[in-house]
Amino acid sequence: MTIIIRLDVMMAKKKIRSNQLAEAIGITEANLSLLKNGKIKGFKLETLNKLCIALDCQPGDLLEFESEEP
Repeated sequence: MTIIIRLDVMMAKKKIRSNQLAEAIGITEANLSLLKNGKIKGFKLETLNKLCIALDCQPGDLLEFESEEP
C-alpha cells in the first residue's frame, strides 16, 4: 500500500508558490518540501485541513492510493 502526495500538482493548478503556501498553513518551507516530496511518514489531519483550505480543494485532490498488487 502506497499513499502518493499530489501536493505539487495542486500547487501548480492553483499557481501558488511554496513560500506562500508554507506561510498560509503555518509550517516551514523545509517541512513543506519534505511533504511535497513524500519524504514523511505521516502528518496531522490539522495540516491536511489547512492545505485544503489554502488550496481550496478536497483531501482526495492531494492524496492518492496506489496498490502494490498487480
